[in-house]
Amino acid sequence: MDVRRVLCCGLSCLLVFKVLIFLTVAAVTVTLITLLTQAITYPYPTVPSQDPPYLIGVGRADCTGPPADIPLMGYAVPQQTAAGIHTRLFSRAFIVDDGHKRVVFITADIGMVSQRLRLEVLKALQVKYGTLYRQDNVVLSGTHTHGGPAGYFQYTLFIITSKGYVKPAVKALVDGIVQSVDRAHRSIRPGRIYMSQGTLEDSSLNRSPQSYLNNPQKERDRYETNTDKQVVVLRLTDLDGDGVGMLSWFAVHAVSMNYTNQMISSDNMGYAAYLLEQDKNRGSLPGKGPFVAGFSSSNLGDVSPNTRGPVCANTGLPCDYLNSSCPIGGVSMCQAYGPGEDMFESTRLIGHNIYKKAKELYGKADWEVTGFLHAAHQWVNMTDVTVQINSTHTVSQTCKPALGHSFAAGTTDGGGDLNFTQGAVEGDPFWDGIRNALVGEPSNETQECHRPKPILFSTGEMSWPVPWHPEIVDVQIITIGSVAVVAVPGEMTTMSGRRIREAIKQELDSGSSFEDTTVVIAGLSNTYTHYITTYEEYQIQRYEGASTIYGPHTLGAYLQKYTNLARAIAQVTRPSRGPEPPYFAKLPNLLPAAPVDKKPVNSSFGQVLEQVLPVYRVVRTHTTTYNTSSSWEVVHTDASWETRFHWVKGSNRESNATVEWHIPASAQQGSYRIQHFGHYKKMVGFRPLITAYQGSSDVFAVSHTYYY
Repeated sequence: MDVRRVLCCGLSCLLVFKVLIFLTVAAVTVTLITLLTQAITYPYPTVPSQDPPYLIGVGRADCTGPPADIPLMGYAVPQQTAAGIHTRLFSRAFIVDDGHKRVVFITADIGMVSQRLRLEVLKALQVKYGTLYRQDNVVLSGTHTHGGPAGYFQYTLFIITSKGYVKPAVKALVDGIVQSVDRAHRSIRPGRIYMSQGTLEDSSLNRSPQSYLNNPQKERDRYETNTDKQVVVLRLTDLDGDGVGMLSWFAVHAVSMNYTNQMISSDNMGYAAYLLEQDKNRGSLPGKGPFVAGFSSSNLGDVSPNTRGPVCANTGLPCDYLNSSCPIGGVSMCQAYGPGEDMFESTRLIGHNIYKKAKELYGKADWEVTGFLHAAHQWVNMTDVTVQINSTHTVSQTCKPALGHSFAAGTTDGGGDLNFTQGAVEGDPFWDGIRNALVGEPSNETQECHRPKPILFSTGEMSWPVPWHPEIVDVQIITIGSVAVVAVPGEMTTMSGRRIREAIKQELDSGSSFEDTTVVIAGLSNTYTHYITTYEEYQIQRYEGASTIYGPHTLGAYLQKYTNLARAIAQVTRPSRGPEPPYFAKLPNLLPAAPVDKKPVNSSFGQVLEQVLPVYRVVRTHTTTYNTSSSWEVVHTDASWETRFHWVKGSNRESNATVEWHIPASAQQGSYRIQHFGHYKKMVGFRPLITAYQGSSDVFAVSHTYYY
């Protein structure tokens, strides 16, 4: 067997070995085995409260799904298909009950929550719990990682970029989300909730400052920055004051892992959750332990984690300010970077910043959240909302969905490959001609409704094989005491989120039941409808404006609908249900079935091709205790930050995998081995048979000297 040399850099080493495998749509587990550390708990003292406690439940479950040969959701890059695991994905559920009403908030490590995913989850919950968990009291929110599997949408535009409706991906998501609710449901106990707020600097950048500057000067002067730096944290405890969970909201795109990444990854928000859960569940493996930390998306529409900003990748010079393009290479060369030297380091740095601030606020949270719970939900036909501008003026309805030319330009976090640019307010005869030939010309009515957007795809007028975009959309608010969570079905920009928060706070505080309400935006919730800009930002027609699919008054429509929900909560009335969304029974899957797996002659599945070295040296360790146990214990899995799993699809249906362990300086000295567990597919007669296999490395040592 060939032996690969160990790669060392600074205080860490990279351990690599190869095994011969084929990866089907089943999830893969990579396991590193040795001694565990002793668990430590961190109780937080609380001031005795005279208010009645809530009933609180927290739960977490894996929702990773297929890590091979399936498109990743977010960048819409055809070549970006899954080929391994960086970190696993989790759904985290939080249940709060005041004795009269119950609400559930779920944040999942996925790109966004689709309407179909929400419908499937609610259907599964209804089978288990009847009417306990419903569309009005359950919020599903995505962290917006661009490293999760696609294939869970029921509208044609997303079906095309996802290569179909992929049932294995849908099943993994539904099962994981429902299981997280199951675990939260089983863990319900009396407890209390405390809130804290703060600001996080050096972790976000406005990627469309040109659009932001088009908002009224008087409005902009009220804010110090062009992104929201606010972090809101809820600390959930039992009656002894011991923490059981945390929820936080911060506005930043989870795109530290860029469009070249082909591994399943929870990105910066997932890494923040990983760090806090490892901190609170000492001695537990990732995804295990009782403490659950949820990091939720917010009004991140124009907010990037790439804090170095955009430059032309081929010259190092600044991009064109107005259209974010480069003289050579166009928009694809204008790329935002940082703060790290590569996407892994950037993910680590941004994720650590978010974790550090959340942990600080968690420790400071002493303002108790008390009061009744409320939930309000409505389905809205977003193509037919009459928007009230002021007391005397209205505009006609919102528009049928459409995407503008600048949609195809992408953003500085991931630009398009064609000659589209951001800020386009006129069409292109060449691309318009191709569009007309392929899918037809937009109607005059739709073109007029969307002005100044030059329409690239009039998706609201395209219905084969199913509609290309949703018309019926969820709007929802839940309140926990004086904390209001606004579930937004898309990506609100910074100023859009500020206007929504202000309007809802004003409406709730005008009632007798609320005082000084804290309003948070939970983005990417329940249904995905792309972006939501302000009317003024829409006029600039950068990517976010071109992707505001219901026209220039989209935000105005949402302001009306959410204000109505807030009024219903304040007045303790129930809003009308609205028109229910469709459920399309037959959806196409464009991915071919996984083929039968093969292996070279005189070899076996799971066979090691490149073995580990006998000893790996780290600069320092926290202990000099050697492993004297007669049994192996798991210390890392493929959910761990330090491990990476790469899958390479070879020729003749033969595939290889590489497992990496980036050995940290904190690794204990001792004996280790790596084990890989997977499945291969073969035919028995005319029926496919999935068979388990495993591979194991030799035993190797980790030490501060090569003379182990």
